[in-house]
Amino acid sequence: MARKPKPERADVCIIGAGATGAAAAKVLTERGLRVVALEKGPWRRKESFGGDELANVNRYNLWPDPLLNPRTVVRPETGATGPVVELFCPVPQMVGGGTVHWQGWLPRFTPNDFRLRTVVGDLPGTTLADWPITYDELEPYYTRVEWAFGVSGQAGANAAEGPRSKGYPCPPLPLSYYAKKFHEGCSALGWNAFPTPQAALSRPHNGRPPTVISAFAQQHGDPSGTRSSALNVFVPHALATGRFDLRPDCYVREISVDERGRAKGAVYADADGDLVEQEADVVVLACGAVETARLLLMSRSGRFPNGLANSSDLVGRNVTFHEYSAAVGLFNDPIYAWAGGGYVSASSFQFYEHDDSRGFASGGHIACAGVGIPLPINWGLPDRPLWGPQAKQMDRDYFNHSMAVAMVVHDMPQHDNRIELDEKVEDAWGLPVARVTLTPHENDLAMGRFLIDRNGEILEAAGAKKVYRVYIDKVTGNCSHQHGTTRMGDDPDSSVLNRWCQAHDVDNLFVVDGGPFPTGTGANPTLTMMANAWRVAEHIAERWPDRASTGA
Repeated sequence: MARKPKPERADVCIIGAGATGAAAAKVLTERGLRVVALEKGPWRRKESFGGDELANVNRYNLWPDPLLNPRTVVRPETGATGPVVELFCPVPQMVGGGTVHWQGWLPRFTPNDFRLRTVVGDLPGTTLADWPITYDELEPYYTRVEWAFGVSGQAGANAAEGPRSKGYPCPPLPLSYYAKKFHEGCSALGWNAFPTPQAALSRPHNGRPPTVISAFAQQHGDPSGTRSSALNVFVPHALATGRFDLRPDCYVREISVDERGRAKGAVYADADGDLVEQEADVVVLACGAVETARLLLMSRSGRFPNGLANSSDLVGRNVTFHEYSAAVGLFNDPIYAWAGGGYVSASSFQFYEHDDSRGFASGGHIACAGVGIPLPINWGLPDRPLWGPQAKQMDRDYFNHSMAVAMVVHDMPQHDNRIELDEKVEDAWGLPVARVTLTPHENDLAMGRFLIDRNGEILEAAGAKKVYRVYIDKVTGNCSHQHGTTRMGDDPDSSVLNRWCQAHDVDNLFVVDGGPFPTGTGANPTLTMMANAWRVAEHIAERWPDRASTGA
């Protein structure tokens, strides 16, 4: 590779332009800082998106191609002797990141999520820890993100929700058939249900039109450009300042350090394949928990032989991923689960908070959705053949008569669940890939069984004539939720970052993706990730330039 001249030094260099990198860029540039963002993937325009289910779901149009970006997985509980290559916990690598293809469910964490170690006590086999920040500290930033995105929701409808300083900017979207069924089932059981907060506009907001509701939502880009996402909201806000230099197709290989051991900048291969070093006063990582850990571990030097900011040997450890599964119900009357495309959903936190009587710690988010994607090519039932006349007949009989009630498992952090470098497997750029070592805790499996049974009860109470319960026995990363590899905390011996997500070892290095989370919680994490990124970016900007590196 040729090495190009160094570009002009930036105030801040952000690695990754997804949900959290774009949020940080918006805040920092609006505060007057000059920001360069380096994004591995392309900068796609709305005209390039569409409803091709095969391309988007099956052929890696938005997902990272596993042939180019492999990831290896070790499952010690199976007795396997080595890692296998899997498309494990993929997240779109492009400007906007996972928000490009999401359904946009944006629930807040509850106050107890930030103090679960205090609530639960010791849980053997885990590294359960309280967060160094509280719900009340993060609450103003939840509000900022919700109002920037124009989130549609109903304040106070979730009985477990913490105090709010402000309601949602948009009312809930009109109910879909399957959301109505979900509410009916919860009501019959006496359980609380509420409209899922959505990254979609139910009415005009901040000059943007209402969101075009389409069946082609989850795992599809938005050709209308009306969905709320980092691509459509935060990136334009940052660009409007004139202080944001967004560079797509730039693969960062290493965070360089100076003679004092502070982050100097990012060494990356640009779109031409040439090496460039972008220097900056502050470096912010927003690559996702897996790739951020991988980049830190690749950034080895004489001062940091085990990887940057890794004197504690905790970079990559305590990783959590969630797991998504569901109970599926068949109804006599049509449900049209594809209508709404997952946008128009309903949720329950009835079994979210910890309850000792259940025999396991914590709980998870329950929500209704279509079955699977829920589009016809990838739709299916547990007893449906993959092909043939019987498969076609089941499609005719049940596709429009089925719905799912799904759950998110709050998997527990464990010291030996981790991200490392697999030096025997390289990606298309010749760099060692991330190796995931993962064993589910019995608490995860018990919680999954319990929540799936509750999902089935909701469907039965709503009138389902048949219910399939799809239990989990391992973590596959199918939520594309990643947390915990750069845990934040007050003690440098038990965490990688401080409460401001600033590395204990490197005072001008920050992480703002899901890596800082001490626990994964039982809810969709992206709202909290963006709110925390906003909080951290404000902290950096308020102390600029004299105190940006002190953490004071």
